[in-house]
Amino acid sequence: MANEIHPQAPHKLPFFLPGADGSDVLLLVMGFFLVAVIFSVGVLYWKLHSLPERMAHKSQKLQFEFVAVLGLISLFTGMHAFWIAGLLLALIDIPDFGTPLRGIAGSVERIADAKSEAAETTGLSQPSEKTRSVA
Repeated sequence: MANEIHPQAPHKLPFFLPGADGSDVLLLVMGFFLVAVIFSVGVLYWKLHSLPERMAHKSQKLQFEFVAVLGLISLFTGMHAFWIAGLLLALIDIPDFGTPLRGIAGSVERIADAKSEAAETTGLSQPSEKTRSVA
């Protein structure tokens, strides 16, 4: 009598109803789907959060460090203003003043060394303190 199905009961049950053995296919599918969605949203969040840092990676070291620090501050405090400031700083190209100034300083040093070597080889004395202060 237990094996007989009631005549008015449907003979084919929908897939989303759990079976008589307790297996719930829809619960398992939705569980895997939920884990995949949470993982992919987390990856998207990390990619978006590191966007300013990846943009500033091509720029100068000091600018990159400022953007990285702003990103960490915004990550740990939850204040989005730091992330926006880091993004804006990553978008701006700060001119490189250091390289030309180092080149000028190196050239001036070479010129000074060349003049001192020429003065030593010709036997000319170094200018006195009065002429140095005037020039």
